[in-house]
Order: sequence, then structure tokens, then C-alpha cells
Amino acid sequence: MVQKAKILLVDDRPENLLALEAILSALDQTLVRASSGEEALKALLTDDFAVILLDVQMPGMDGFETAAHIKRRERTRDIPIIFLTAINHGPHHTFRGYAAGAVDYISKPFDPWVLRAKVSVFVELYMKNCQLKEQAALLRLQLESGQAAGADEAERKEPPVSGGLLAELSARLAAVEEQAEALTKQLDGSADTAAAATAAHLERKVAGLRRALDALEPGAGGVGGAFTG
Repeated sequence: MVQKAKILLVDDRPENLLALEAILSALDQTLVRASSGEEALKALLTDDFAVILLDVQMPGMDGFETAAHIKRRERTRDIPIIFLTAINHGPHHTFRGYAAGAVDYISKPFDPWVLRAKVSVFVELYMKNCQLKEQAALLRLQLESGQAAGADEAERKEPPVSGGLLAELSARLAAVEEQAEALTKQLDGSADTAAAATAAHLERKVAGLRRALDALEPGAGGVGGAFTG
């Protein structure tokens, strides 16, 4: 069963949160409410999120200050932030949003279809990245298991990682490669440069995992540095 991604919705007005939930419910992901910057930071302490929709104008800690705290934390600095605002003070105000670490800055009222499409891109990137991490963890586990077996049982005749397991890992990775390539092509030429850069980074990680897997083939020269990039 595929685990759903979590999307954090931050707004001090309940009616705005309700509207966002109505727009994003079609994505069939887990929507988490926060009615203030402080409440959002508290949620980010324990949960992982695919993307954050953050209202700019909030009493107390506003969206800019909340984003600054998010970007200072090692755990949350890479989570995409989409600013939502009912006011527009011109290019300077928009620049302040991007300077605070936002990947997008959308003025209200916004097109629900556009917002849902933007959020869906980051959810898909998040899911692909989670899948890649799982494959990498499985491969590392097999590598460590194989190295331990080789050191403790030098007389063992069969290879530490069986051909059947290699074939299974290769097939799983091929599926991830195909999806990552399709996502990169989908975003090619897109104005959403942050999403395109994240997709390219994901594809590089997949390529590194493929090199590591190829290094396990009989006669390969080792796996040193295969996970870099």
C-alpha cells in the first residue's frame, strides 16, 4: 500500500483552510491544517511534508517569518513552500517571498486548477524521492549483508548477493528510472524552475543508484562512490 504524502496548509482564517481542502481533496493526499506560523512549525517537528501552502498575512508570526524558520532547520529546509497572499505590493513584495525561500508566490483569488496542478507536481516529486530512498536503503542493506558474509565466511561459494535479487532490484530501479525520466520530460521548458531542478536532481540520484547496482554484477570493479551525485 502506497503511503500518502502530507501537505501542510497554513492560514489563520478557517474559511481559507476549508477552501484549500476542497481544492486539494482531489489529489487524495493527507491534508494537515495549521492556523498560525507557530502551529505550522510545531507540525514540522514530527511529520514530513511534500509541500507547504503558506499564507503571507497572519497575526503574530507572518508567512515570511515562518518561512525563515522553516529554511533554517536542517529537517525542513528543502520542503517546497508556496506563498498565498491576498495583497500585492508589486515586484518588491513578490521578491521578498522568493527571498524567504518560496518556490512560488500566488496572489488571491487564484485559479483552483492551477494551484492543484502546482501542488501535484511537488507531491509527485516527493513520492518519487521516497521511492528512491527505499530502493537505496534496500540496496545498501544487501551490500552490507554481503560484505559481512564475505568477511565471516570466506569459504562460502555462492555470491553474497544472488542473481535473482540483483534482477529484482534492477527491475524495480528500471521502473523508477522510467518514471523519473517521464517527469523530467514533463517539466522540460516549464516556468517552474524549482520543480524542474528537483526533478533533475532526482534523476541524477537514480543514475547513481544504477551505477551502484551495476557494480554488483559479476566481474564489476566495486561500488566505491556509486551513491554520490
